Amino acid sequence: MVKKLAAEFFGTFWLVFGGCGSAVLAAAFPELGIGFTGVSLAFGLTVLTMAYAVGGISGGHFNPAVSFGLAVGGRFAWKDLVPYWIAQVIGAVVAGAALFAIASGKAGFAPGGFASNGYGDLSPGGYAMQAALLIEMILTAGFLIVILGSTSKLVPAGFAPIAIGLALTLIHLISIPVTNTSVNPARSTGVAIFAETGALEQLWLFWLAPLVGAALGGLIWKVLLATDETGG
Repeated sequence: MVKKLAAEFFGTFWLVFGGCGSAVLAAAFPELGIGFTGVSLAFGLTVLTMAYAVGGISGGHFNPAVSFGLAVGGRFAWKDLVPYWIAQVIGAVVAGAALFAIASGKAGFAPGGFASNGYGDLSPGGYAMQAALLIEMILTAGFLIVILGSTSKLVPAGFAPIAIGLALTLIHLISIPVTNTSVNPARSTGVAIFAETGALEQLWLFWLAPLVGAALGGLIWKVLLATDETGG
């Protein structure tokens, strides 16, 4: 179990440090040209690379909502849920702290939103709470369906991280303007702590919506889409 939790810690650290780091360190400079597309790709690449690196140890969740949705879908033990959540949140917070330490090394640095998530005044596009809640639920549900489907025993082995990484890239391309994209409560928590906005006050939504969406995705897969993985 220790190795599993360590894998979840490092995987979540990589996701937050790489994904949010691309926003804080690179996208902040228009002349570098990565923009929303680059940030979206960075998040997808973090999951893809770490899923191959440590996914064989822990399952490669790196996200409390993913762990929850997999438990609902019957692919993860409920007794391991809280330990996974703790490892994931700690990994995200350590990544946020490391990113803050690096970013603050530049003269005149101001954290601002610090790649945090938000709605209303904290939404990149000014979207209301209802829009943020709905898009986070729908995209997390879709993410869980992709994860459950691509890791099915009926699918050729070895390709799941590619599908999952591309799905996360697509999710960011859709929702960065709305919420700055969460679908991951740990990712939201890890940077909200360091933001100089009301991100912490809105953090509840970025736990509630992904968890509800993950549960829906797990149920949709289990009830409507899952087939006999034994081939019988």
